[in-house]
Amino acid sequence: MLLTIDIGNTNITLGVYEGKTLKMLARMATEHHRTADQYAVELRDILDINGLPFNLVDGAIISSVVPHVGAVIKEAVEKLCGVSVLVLGPGVKTGLNIKIDNPAQLGADLAAGAVAALAICKPPCIVVDLGTATTISVLDKQGVFLGGAIAAGIGITLEALATRTAQLPAIHLEAPGKVIGSNTVDCMQSGLVIGAAAMVDGMIDRINEELGEEAAVIATGGLAREVVAVCRREIRLEENLLLEGLRLIYEKNKR
Repeated sequence: MLLTIDIGNTNITLGVYEGKTLKMLARMATEHHRTADQYAVELRDILDINGLPFNLVDGAIISSVVPHVGAVIKEAVEKLCGVSVLVLGPGVKTGLNIKIDNPAQLGADLAAGAVAALAICKPPCIVVDLGTATTISVLDKQGVFLGGAIAAGIGITLEALATRTAQLPAIHLEAPGKVIGSNTVDCMQSGLVIGAAAMVDGMIDRINEELGEEAAVIATGGLAREVVAVCRREIRLEENLLLEGLRLIYEKNKR
C-alpha cells in the first residue's frame, strides 16, 4: 500500500492507497517541535486504529510546505515502515510543463494539485486551495502551469481579527443565512466566508478574461466546502485532490 502525506502549515493529511482506492484518510496537527520518534508513534497509532498495520506500507510520498517538518516526518516514516520516501520537489517527475519565472520555486502542494486536476478535468483549469493560505493555480488549454495568486487564508484573517481588535471574538467559520449580518458573529461570518466566496468568484472572472476562455474550476482545502457552497460560479469540490496528485506522481516516478 502507498502512504501519501501532505504537510500543510496547520494540518498534516494522511492517505493510504491500495492501487487507486483511498483506503484511509486521517489528519494530525503540524507541530514544529515534535521529533521523528513522536511522529512515528502517532502515525503507527493512526494506521492501527484504521485497521492498517504499518508493515503493509510498501511505498510513501510526501509534499510539504514546512521543510523542517517534512524532513522529520520522512525520517519517521522510514523508521516506522522501512521504506524509501519520495519527497516532492525539484528533480521529481510530475509531467507538468511549468512556465513560471523560476519553476524550482513552485510549491509541492501546488504541483500535486495541478497534476490531479489535469487527471480529472480537461484544461484550461483553475485550482483553488482554501487552506491556511488561499492559493489559486492556473493551467492553460495545453495544460501548461502559468502561475496564479496567493492570499491570506480565512483562518489567518479570523485570527488577526480576534487578536488585533478589542471586541471581535473567535468564531466558528460557516456561512450565515444572509449577507447582511444583524449581529457580530453573523457579520464576521459574512465577511469571512461569503467574502472569500466573492473573492474566488471575482478572481475566476479575471483569470478567464486573461485566458480568453472559460476554465474548469476545482476547489480543495480545509475550508473549501464552506466557501464553495456560497460561490456563484460552478466549482467542483475535490477534498482529497492533493493526495490523489501525490499518488499519480508516485506512480510516474515508480515507473
